[in-house]
Amino acid sequence: MVQFGAESVALAGYFGSAVGAVQHLGELFGVFAFASSGALLAVRRDFDIFGIVVLACSTALGGGVIRDLLIGRTPPAAFVDLSYLWTALLAALVIFFWHPPRRLTKGPLEVADAFGLGLFCVTGTVVAYTAGAGAPSAALLGLVTAIGGGVIRDLLGGQTPNVLRPDQIYAVPALLGAICTAVLLHFELYHAWTGALAALGAIGFRLLALRFRWRAPQARRRPEPRGHLT
Repeated sequence: MVQFGAESVALAGYFGSAVGAVQHLGELFGVFAFASSGALLAVRRDFDIFGIVVLACSTALGGGVIRDLLIGRTPPAAFVDLSYLWTALLAALVIFFWHPPRRLTKGPLEVADAFGLGLFCVTGTVVAYTAGAGAPSAALLGLVTAIGGGVIRDLLGGQTPNVLRPDQIYAVPALLGAICTAVLLHFELYHAWTGALAALGAIGFRLLALRFRWRAPQARRRPEPRGHLT
């Protein structure tokens, strides 16, 4: 990758500078998208500027930090290459000064979250694979990268994480995108454009699930015995 930091150098050696640069740009776009979703949730919750920055940064960087700790990369890339932090802070400030009315933040939040989810499931898988993880493990770590920040955001924002809600098809698009990326990497078919297609597929899946209100299956509710006290 182009000289952005230690992770960039490692990816440049694995893929070449062109694909490495696209990988880094994908990560930065994902950071901006996820940070925007965290900042928008903070606006919905009427947080102050510190709360907006905290939610933006934790959403944008949380999944990558968890992934890096799991693969033994310390300190995590977010603390070495400050372009990630600056991008998250930029998104937080943009939302702080130019956000829609609180009642209209749901749509932009969901779209930003979908873009972050799709981008991170691909870039997270690539980072894990180039760090030595096998294809199955890399796909799982890509999933963790994609959903980790959103879980932190939702918990700090005082709501049930999307990944646990039956009315939010959240983990499935990320997992499919990560699996596609891992397969491409394993068979040496991963290029900038194939990675972009995997990310767009995950983003599109998530947006379609939101548009048509798809639901995940739930356990069948059994009738309570008569006289049962709740």
